[in-house]
Amino acid sequence: MLNLDFNELRNAFEFVSAGSRDENNAYICKETGVIYWTSNTLDLEEEVPDDLESSFNYIEVPHKNELELGQRLALSFIDQVLPDEYNFVASLFRKRGAYRRFKDMLQYQGLLEQWYAFEAQASDDALIAWCEENDIKLVDKEL
Repeated sequence: MLNLDFNELRNAFEFVSAGSRDENNAYICKETGVIYWTSNTLDLEEEVPDDLESSFNYIEVPHKNELELGQRLALSFIDQVLPDEYNFVASLFRKRGAYRRFKDMLQYQGLLEQWYAFEAQASDDALIAWCEENDIKLVDKEL
């Protein structure tokens, strides 16, 4: 079983999720637990193994959408805190710029900080479940 620092994993997950899928990537070495970061848009100046994307020695850190932490999570939050606005928010996600408009609406409603806490907890829970599925033991997690 691989031991991995939860805060390092969370940082890598946030890096991967900050861009669109495959824009930023992070890979965990199964032998050492070292996390390698790559980006198609940023110059990271980090040396990475040549076989990073092709070897079975690495586990790719998932993007938030792979863990269903995108639109579905936003709609779940709205369903809990503003159920009367569910259809309106669902319609936002049919167009480009949905998250900006979603967050603008939450800011107007005074719920933006509550959303961030909800999103962070859901992300932590999803990462913990992902680690269990991938035989990764988390250490130093602050949950």
